[in-house]
Amino acid sequence: MKKVFLLLLVLCMGLVISGFSYENDSDDEDPVFSIDELYDYQKEFKSEEIKVCASGTAKTYMDYRSTTARDSRQYWFIHDELTVDKETGFLYDEDGFIGAALGSFYGEIGDRFYFTLDSGVVLPIVKCEEKADWDTDYSNCYHLSDNSVIEFVIDKNYALNYFGRLSNDYILNGNYNNYHLFKGAIVKVEKVLDEKREDYVTFEKNETVTFDNYDIFNYASGY
Repeated sequence: MKKVFLLLLVLCMGLVISGFSYENDSDDEDPVFSIDELYDYQKEFKSEEIKVCASGTAKTYMDYRSTTARDSRQYWFIHDELTVDKETGFLYDEDGFIGAALGSFYGEIGDRFYFTLDSGVVLPIVKCEEKADWDTDYSNCYHLSDNSVIEFVIDKNYALNYFGRLSNDYILNGNYNNYHLFKGAIVKVEKVLDEKREDYVTFEKNETVTFDNYDIFNYASGY
């Protein structure tokens, strides 16, 4: 009995120390992340356009549990700053940016970006893991083996339930480009700044809209 109690105590301490959380673990009524919102995503923060180092369509994935080095910045960022969406398996930060592995071309762990696809969909991405330089092209932008720029960091178990597995036993055959929402080439990349946009529309719980410094004739839906 003592051994069982000690085992449970160790497991509980591990959860507390890691800081890792799952959506709906808290009392928050409204989750920060919803995959449906990506269809008409509105950029909340100011940003500056940067070079599109590669425009390939491949968007691969890795399970967050593959990052095991506890002394690494990415390990602690994943476990302290991100939350797992139990519906899709995506990891996201406090502003709904989706966790992904990017090459060293894209700055440091914790840097955030808006990736616009040729479909018009905007993907808010936070760099939570880094592709090894020896696995990427000379500019450290895309993965040599599959040409992917974006490699989503996910909880594979939840993702399998949502997206399903195909004939090769991988989620979406190993490529999120096979899902209609993420399909398309990268046509624009913006580095996200800390300052919020003045024309960002906020929706209050009483469903009223704040129009401070907002020009309704220049509204563009997240593009």
